[in-house]
Amino acid sequence: MKLFSLALFAALSATSFAKTYPVTGNTVNCRSGPGTSYSVKKSYKKGQNVSISCQTSGTSVSGNNIWDKTSDGCYIADHYVKTGVNGYVTTKCGGSSGGGGGSSGSYCKKINTAGINLVAQWEGFVARPKPDPIGLPTVGYGHLCQKKGCAEVKYKFPLSKTTAKQLLSDDLPKYTKCLAGYLNSKVKLNDNQLAALTSWTFNVGCGNVKTSTLVKRLNKGESPNTVAGQELPKWRMAGGRVMQGLVNRRKAEIKLFKTASSKQAYPKCQ
Repeated sequence: MKLFSLALFAALSATSFAKTYPVTGNTVNCRSGPGTSYSVKKSYKKGQNVSISCQTSGTSVSGNNIWDKTSDGCYIADHYVKTGVNGYVTTKCGGSSGGGGGSSGSYCKKINTAGINLVAQWEGFVARPKPDPIGLPTVGYGHLCQKKGCAEVKYKFPLSKTTAKQLLSDDLPKYTKCLAGYLNSKVKLNDNQLAALTSWTFNVGCGNVKTSTLVKRLNKGESPNTVAGQELPKWRMAGGRVMQGLVNRRKAEIKLFKTASSKQAYPKCQ
């Protein structure tokens, strides 16, 4: 979408020229930043048209992490705006206007080798689809089957450890992305810290990470090492019972998290 920039039209309402898009949700909140943790500035009713000045990434809503900054100066989840496309329809917001994870999109999209090896170690290798300890069908290194017989996997069964690692490398960026979508720009993580949290996210799922105390504390500016050391051990249950494997995995994640590194991974990748 192109906006007029001529001074002749500056005094006129932007909505007279900018393309508007209808809101699809019932009473959708427009917030002070690109994320559900930001304060509500106003609300839009279903069918109301909004003008988008720019877009950025933030908290994922139903799989869509794009947030639209409206002409009212607040942010609305793109999931609730009918733009007609799955993606950006205008320019990205400049600067650090919000705090949604990776608002600049410059965080490390792939985790380091130490992180990949950690995930592989604790997920365990499975050559053919079979139920995990709580009955969910998995294959490779923790790939959760989406279709019967894991038909979505592009690698031939039985998997080798090489193809299983490739499948894991295909899967992990999704979890790094959703994790980044829940962190604000105040959080600073090195590559070991991002890798450890991606392992945790891969294990517990994006939904649980989004509502976690761990993320809330990081976003408040608390010490990452302190937060990880106190919060990760709490995630030790599956199927309603404590799993020793999860206890041990959390210890390994904390160890990696606290391993010093000079390579920044979030919010910017070095």
